[in-house]
Amino acid sequence: MAITQSHDLHRRRLGRNVGVAVTLVAFIVLVFGLTVAKVQRGGTIEAFDHSFRPALADRYEERSAP
Repeated sequence: MAITQSHDLHRRRLGRNVGVAVTLVAFIVLVFGLTVAKVQRGGTIEAFDHSFRPALADRYEERSAP
């Protein structure tokens, strides 16, 4: 019995592993593409960072004024 003999189970597992790898690469490409699109759009990129931002305060005052 040869050590390199392949069983049907190995071929099926290889097919599943390739499918998972392709799905993972597609997800990574999608996230990277969305990130590049957001960065290229320009403008200010603001995140919730627990700090006071005057630009947001000005917009809030404009909206709440009667």
